Amino acid sequence: MKKWIFLILALWPLAAAAQIKFEDLSFEEKLGQTLVVFVDVDSAEQNRKAIEEGKIGGVLIQWGNYSLPQTKELVAKLQSWAAKSPHKIPLLISIDYEGGTVYTPITLGFEYLPTNMMLSATQDEEAAATVAYLAGLELRRAGVHINFSPVLDVNSNPHNPIIGVRSFGSDPDNVTKMGLSLMNGFKASGIISVVKHFPGHGNTTVDSHYKVPVVHDKLDVMEKTHLTPFAQAIRHQVPGVMTGHILYPELDINNIATFSRPILHDLLREKMGFNGFVVTDSLDMKSTTFFCKIPDCAVKALNAGADMLLLGRYIKINTVFNRIKEQILNQKSTARMEEASRRIFNLKKELGLLDGPLPVPSPTDKAYRAALQDVSDKAVTLVRNRRNLLPFKPARADGKKPSVCAVFFAPSRFADQLPSFSKPFLESGWDVRTYNAALSPRAKDSQRAAQCAKGADLLVVTSLQWADKTNINQKNAINGLIKENPNTVFISTMSPYDISKYPEADTVLATYGLSRYSLQSAAKIILGELEPHGTLPVELEEADYGATSLREERRALRRSL
Repeated sequence: MKKWIFLILALWPLAAAAQIKFEDLSFEEKLGQTLVVFVDVDSAEQNRKAIEEGKIGGVLIQWGNYSLPQTKELVAKLQSWAAKSPHKIPLLISIDYEGGTVYTPITLGFEYLPTNMMLSATQDEEAAATVAYLAGLELRRAGVHINFSPVLDVNSNPHNPIIGVRSFGSDPDNVTKMGLSLMNGFKASGIISVVKHFPGHGNTTVDSHYKVPVVHDKLDVMEKTHLTPFAQAIRHQVPGVMTGHILYPELDINNIATFSRPILHDLLREKMGFNGFVVTDSLDMKSTTFFCKIPDCAVKALNAGADMLLLGRYIKINTVFNRIKEQILNQKSTARMEEASRRIFNLKKELGLLDGPLPVPSPTDKAYRAALQDVSDKAVTLVRNRRNLLPFKPARADGKKPSVCAVFFAPSRFADQLPSFSKPFLESGWDVRTYNAALSPRAKDSQRAAQCAKGADLLVVTSLQWADKTNINQKNAINGLIKENPNTVFISTMSPYDISKYPEADTVLATYGLSRYSLQSAAKIILGELEPHGTLPVELEEADYGATSLREERRALRRSL
């Protein structure tokens, strides 16, 4: 019975919206088209009345511990509420399907999308486009229309606290090349790409979720570095651009980009020729609420040139809606609101949403998983091999199985990914011991890790650093383990910048993300079953390499291979 209910919801008759013209919408409905609320399985109901009244034009599905069938059921339910609105206009369903620090494997039922830095390490544009295409088909099967991806921020600052592996790297040309590959893949699948965070979040030193970043780059530096990927994306007709909540005094001394007409209109639209829709980053972030309350921030962004306003989490939609409406009327911003609303309405029309439910692609999950493994095999990078430890050949004369201890420093939500590392070793006849220590280990973690490592022919130790911030407890524990066993392979499983913190590690791999695919690739490289082909997409700080420079490291690595 439940399956029939779901089918009815999924095929809810929306065709009546096809005959509607933009001019037929009321002021409230036009305003509603510009507003996006955040929903998940538990919070959707609180927005039902506003959706049924036509006061919401789109939703951003939030990560949560629920399954893919639940995600599909959520989307169908949301669209059934939209079908009850005055003109039955469907919602735009959006998602942040980025990979890495923004996504974890247990949420929404989707596969673990490789981080942008992992895709970049492959230097394979076709492989990146294939992953984006198959990912897009999976999103469409769930009823999603927009993916807020790819990130086109050039991570020029190694101490950036929020971008890290979300970026393709530190080279603007490489960021451009790989970003366009993802755009093309999503486009081929029927998913709308939104590039972010304009005009660039790569040189920030604070996290815009909590503070207001200020970037003092001059315009020529901006044009040469941070604006380059966005300019190319615009030339290739990217549909959407997301703003960054960042202050650029060189471009606008008074306003963050989200509130800046000189940035969103004069630079983005007039100078760079962008004709698509502009989306704000979430307006509940501290970098916006420092200046204003969410409804007032929404109107400031609208007046600056934004078309789609991401209102954020846990808002009282009717209160927020009424305040936005009041401010638009008081500030005589109706024409700007109508311009923004028309863009969103036309976007829905071009997508075919006004003609009824969109066709659902056939399952591609097997092909998707194969593509993800292919990317991982190409991306994992051998950064150091000073002692020519890899590929590792155990020297045992007693006839016993060789043994490996793998100590993972990772959050518990990655626990289901870790067993994949053991598989290649077990298949090769090894004795395998593993221990998943806490991200910020305590004394008991160090004791258990030491017990695991004792007597092992090979010790594998992994770190996990989200961006620039080093966990001191984790660092001390890892350094202690490295000193105990000369046959140690150190694996950086997220941000490769943390490699600079471990100059004593003689053998280093970088995976740029923690998934069953990347761990299996790393294991095969250690065993010599797979050649390492990945390329570091960023420059590591030479000062942290001890007596050996980065250049010397690379020369030695080439000799060892």
